[in-house]
Amino acid sequence: MSRQAVRVDTLFLHEDSGQYRTVVQRDGDRVFIGVLEIKETDAGPRPARLRITEGTSEELRSPDEFVELARHATRIRISQQTTRRGREELNALFGAYQLDAKVVRTCRLCAKGGWYSPLTDENAIQTETEEICPDCAREQLDRELAYHGDITGAAQSRLEELLFEVQDLERITNLLQGELDPELTKFDEISPTVEDVDPVPVDSLSLHPGLQGKLEGRFDRLLPVQSLAVENGVTDGSDQLVVSATATGKTLVGEMAGLDRTLNGRGKMLFLVPLVALANQKYNEFQEQYGDVVDVTLRVGASRINDTGEQFDPGADVIVGTYEGIDHALRTGKDLGDIGTVVIDEVHMLGEGERGHRLDGLISRLKHYCRRYSEGQTQWIYLSATVGNPRTLAEALEATLIEFEERPVPIQRHVTFLDSREKVDVENKLVRRAFDSKSSKGYRGQTIIFTNSRRRCHEISRRIEYSSAPYHAGLDNKRRNRVEREFADQELAAVVTTAALAAGVDFPASQVIFDSLAMGIEWLSVQEFHQMLGRAGRPDYHDEGTVYLLVEPDGAYHGSQEMTEDEVAFKLLKGEMEPVQTRYDEAASVEETLANVTVGGSRAKVLNERMVGEVPTKHALGKLLEYEFIDGLEPTPTGRAVTRHFLSPGDAFAILDSLRTGKSASDLVARMALRGEDL
Repeated sequence: MSRQAVRVDTLFLHEDSGQYRTVVQRDGDRVFIGVLEIKETDAGPRPARLRITEGTSEELRSPDEFVELARHATRIRISQQTTRRGREELNALFGAYQLDAKVVRTCRLCAKGGWYSPLTDENAIQTETEEICPDCAREQLDRELAYHGDITGAAQSRLEELLFEVQDLERITNLLQGELDPELTKFDEISPTVEDVDPVPVDSLSLHPGLQGKLEGRFDRLLPVQSLAVENGVTDGSDQLVVSATATGKTLVGEMAGLDRTLNGRGKMLFLVPLVALANQKYNEFQEQYGDVVDVTLRVGASRINDTGEQFDPGADVIVGTYEGIDHALRTGKDLGDIGTVVIDEVHMLGEGERGHRLDGLISRLKHYCRRYSEGQTQWIYLSATVGNPRTLAEALEATLIEFEERPVPIQRHVTFLDSREKVDVENKLVRRAFDSKSSKGYRGQTIIFTNSRRRCHEISRRIEYSSAPYHAGLDNKRRNRVEREFADQELAAVVTTAALAAGVDFPASQVIFDSLAMGIEWLSVQEFHQMLGRAGRPDYHDEGTVYLLVEPDGAYHGSQEMTEDEVAFKLLKGEMEPVQTRYDEAASVEETLANVTVGGSRAKVLNERMVGEVPTKHALGKLLEYEFIDGLEPTPTGRAVTRHFLSPGDAFAILDSLRTGKSASDLVARMALRGEDL
């Protein structure tokens, strides 16, 4: 420090261990830090000397220099943490020179470190024992986060945002211990939206009497999305893509159109879903509601290794099936009869990995079949709750877009951070809290817990204190039906299911809990996430829906996952739904082109051109010839076997290699069939 007078904005003093730590600041920067020594005189307390510290060195200054600093200071401040005796002594010292000193609230941690950080009601952060400044609170939070594991920027920003909002460090750190403070865990609320649609009276539909009477016995008026579909010709044969949130009544659109055409002798109805469990569920619903007026059969495909199809009746009026089950029937040349209506549920699956290109191929192959056997009179209805590019997809599918954006009840979305070992304890609290409450409509709160494996389903269910049950594709049909019935009768407080079943789990739940943000070893997409959270809150049961994301900082479920669970959480919460696009790599192109050759023969190129995704047909055919899967535009016996079992080229060559080397090909195929065992 120069011996000349220094312009001083703030002279700050803080008593620490019996000494007066002294800080001089100018323009927000610290000029120096030192220790003031005071002596008692007959006239009162006076400065004895000022020891200025810089690193490990120390420089002594005279009492007169301290007085000059004080006189040039714009403000003199004394920390509130200074003892009463210390404050009186300092005020007496400055008073002797006609200088005013003000006692202020400051951050003790900053003061001890030689910084002046005044506290106000707007910036003070409460800890367990004192108030500190935002910077020190952030440092303490960082240390707590480091203890719980590395946490990424998005999650850290969220916690810091909450910290500065509630100004209570302990409440924030409690979130990392599994505390469920709703004011802090709440991320946002999806407000209910209502579109002004004139409802269509059911008695005005003029459907086949066998169907008309059933609908009139259930409803007086159609729901808005159903009304929009009818107004746009769905009961007159219009092809439609119906996009609307979960629980808004999309499924009945397909049922009305398909059953009316079937009962009027205009071809059978196919209702297709992505998973066996969903097909079983839909089959049972059709049997219960319409089994007295139509014959219903189920086509899911037993496995890739052996599909006897013994329960399948191709002559039935209604065929409920999985994508793979119907595709297998096409690939193996089964006669499905005259098809009047095809309803494809969860059509957004077109954009999802392996299932996407197979659905794309199925639609093209089924359209080829219908043009040959139903003279092109088949009606196509596509259903989805989550499509990022509905207009583009509707054009690609050559369908009229019916888009309805109403959300019947609000959904609160919550996020809390905790170790994976603590998740079940928190889930238990949330399930209890929901089931112990009732909506204004008289229904208990019930919960769907989504996790990433069958094993985890059973683990969570065993540890939930209230009645709960696991629910996944590994359960037999009888057990799944029992779970569905018990949940509908409010005998279960919770079901624990895999993310793989999120597409169509039809439980009237008020609460959805994400135990994991992964599906198997893959992180959820924004579409999948919205599909799952949309299960929370039904208008006929609940006043609102609640969604909880239980996020493990720095957590991952497989070494191949580049992101961590906290990164994924905020990507999902803030993400826009991506457009539904079917992408083809070489393996997918070869697989679908081979299936199209098997079904369409010389028309395979036309089938490829009809698909939503762009297939490099010439290259794919070249590879099929090279692999000896086709001869001209006919499949070879090997090619037929490959497409019959939905094998990728890599899987096919692995089996062929096993055969050539004497290894057990059946064991290899079994392992491939069980790859998704944990879903």
